[in-house]
Amino acid sequence: MKTPTAPASLKLIPRGVPAVLAAAALLLAATACAPSTATSQTPTPSGDSAGTGTGVPALAVNDAAAQLLPDSIRSTKVLRVAIPTNEPPTQFYREGTQEMTGTNPDIARLLGQALGVKVEIQVANFDSIIPGMAAGRYDMTVSSMTPTEKRMEVLDFVDYMQMGNSIAVAKGNPQGITDQHALCGRKVGLLTGSYQLTVNVPEYDKACTAAGKDTIQRSEFQDTRQAISALSSGRLDAVLADSPILNFAATQNPQIEIAAKYDFTPVGVGIPKDSGLVKSVSAALSEVIKSDSYLKVLGKYGLESSAITDARVNFAQ
Repeated sequence: MKTPTAPASLKLIPRGVPAVLAAAALLLAATACAPSTATSQTPTPSGDSAGTGTGVPALAVNDAAAQLLPDSIRSTKVLRVAIPTNEPPTQFYREGTQEMTGTNPDIARLLGQALGVKVEIQVANFDSIIPGMAAGRYDMTVSSMTPTEKRMEVLDFVDYMQMGNSIAVAKGNPQGITDQHALCGRKVGLLTGSYQLTVNVPEYDKACTAAGKDTIQRSEFQDTRQAISALSSGRLDAVLADSPILNFAATQNPQIEIAAKYDFTPVGVGIPKDSGLVKSVSAALSEVIKSDSYLKVLGKYGLESSAITDARVNFAQ
């Protein structure tokens, strides 16, 4: 993952994006989760109410939450949501189209319905999302981002679903890897900038060293498919990534299997601090996650177990 360029002029940042976000964007972009290889910045709008053509069930407007929107968004009635792609089932292009689908785009559309605004999905590399919010290009991100104390220095978070880690191995598990403790000294593929790479693996390495074992041999990839290809060809012993992504990949690729699933924690909608959005998003998401539409969206991608019941605000993992 390349380090993005910081905005040249903070005074040009619209919609109340704070200077502290721009100053910290360069630092935090390298510690984000679930990157992709997408490069298009073309918005893909969804419908205002029932998500016409997107397969998202209708959801009524939450008037109380909508009244909390900042004036800039109430006037435009557009919410620009940054989402990466190429990581099914969380986000990917519908086959043969440039329309984004997956749990993250669909939940963003449910949120838009609850707030009575049109959602514009703007596809971006994950490591460019935080700088993009600093530059005023995006209002928020719904991208499986794990709330951490470091990220919360510049972003507010509202939980919207949960996911865990999975370890993918070659079919038959020839290395006998049964959990994260068996990764010491192994060649492990990780997504650049992911939570697994920046938080989990350093902790695992400490445990490996304490046990007198070699640390994990890390290989970074910009796309899960690249990591799976390296695993299938024998260049890796395992891949460690978000559970929905690897679990789906295992159903599509007969050469791999899942050796372990663990550590389920919430992920959150990321919002620039002082943008005026967190109260409205929190109120809307609290209702979204209680709705049948939310469960239908998760069920559509086989992720019913990822449902949560509390849209917590700024709860660090």
